[in-house]
Amino acid sequence: MDVQPMPRVMETERLLLRSWTGGDAAELRDLWGERDSRSARRISEDGHPTVEEMRERLRAELAASESNGIRLYAVEHATEGMLGYCGLVLGRATATEPELAFELLHGVHGHGFATEAAGAVVDASDASGRVRLWSTAREWNTASLHVLAKLGFDRTGCSETDLERGALLWLARSRPEGGVLRR
Repeated sequence: MDVQPMPRVMETERLLLRSWTGGDAAELRDLWGERDSRSARRISEDGHPTVEEMRERLRAELAASESNGIRLYAVEHATEGMLGYCGLVLGRATATEPELAFELLHGVHGHGFATEAAGAVVDASDASGRVRLWSTAREWNTASLHVLAKLGFDRTGCSETDLERGALLWLARSRPEGGVLRR
């Protein structure tokens, strides 16, 4: 399957989705600091990852994006500033059928930003020739599951049991016949 790389920058009505820079490391670390205690990746008791470790993570993410054509975007709002991230990752999937991932700071939840950003990523993925996207969410993360349902993701019936963190649910979305789904 021939797929095109995701764009480096996208704009929606209210948001700018752009490639990461090293200057985003502190904001990304703040986001990790807000994560639910059941999340696998969060700030450890000894303070890791540090801002410098986050900066290195972002450099690696950008280099990977350039080679595999998928992209995880920093999400910005004109007046709210950095909101979080949204985009495609390899995760448990492939470059031709990647995983949609998104996370926003708690203070901006409930304003439709996640749906708006993820919708732009899904549309760009459809336009790039990708036929299927995957996503995973913990069973307790009803807000993310709601966003994914709005975007046409369906539960696959596959899950990973984790008594400590909650079951990880697998969802999938296929590009509609004829191309891009318009919301």
